[in-house]
Amino acid sequence: MSISFCGMFLLRTKPAWPTEMRRRHFLRWSGGLAAALAISPRLAIAGSTIEISMSGRPDGSKVWFDPYGLMIQSGQTVRWTNRDKGNSHTATTYDPRINDRPRRIPKGATPFNSDYLLPDESFEVTLVVPGVYDFYCIPHEMSGMVGRIIVAGPDDTGLMEYDDGDLPPEALDGMPSVANILAHGPLRHQEG
Repeated sequence: MSISFCGMFLLRTKPAWPTEMRRRHFLRWSGGLAAALAISPRLAIAGSTIEISMSGRPDGSKVWFDPYGLMIQSGQTVRWTNRDKGNSHTATTYDPRINDRPRRIPKGATPFNSDYLLPDESFEVTLVVPGVYDFYCIPHEMSGMVGRIIVAGPDDTGLMEYDDGDLPPEALDGMPSVANILAHGPLRHQEG
């Protein structure tokens, strides 16, 4: 029996099951969960949120997304957080509906634009259409602040690169290749 104080009243509650039954129920439940995760590790990450930080040097001379290239599963949420104390940033897909840019998201996908994020502000989007999503920071595209997310399952093939001639050279220089992301996993920024 437990006793708790709730406003002006003392609440006395009895456990729903005797102690031994609660322990068995917990062990059975947690053992089943552990077995499910061991059999299918993708279940553990399918609903997880992927973090991308927006960062830069204190003097503002270089800015970046970290990671700037990664692969996720359909239905995962991506959260961009501005960790740069000296700049505002955006996470914006290349799409004609946003700033009349070339389309660099899968057909059927909805473009996104975080608007300007101040330091410590975040923006989230859940990506469900398989394919390649290229994104950039509106004020820092010409500084190479670009990134790529591949949404794919283990059996998805035929992921294509976009045309190299449709973006400024600075953006293209910073864009990771599909092959590099598939070969190495998340691509992290290396300061130096």
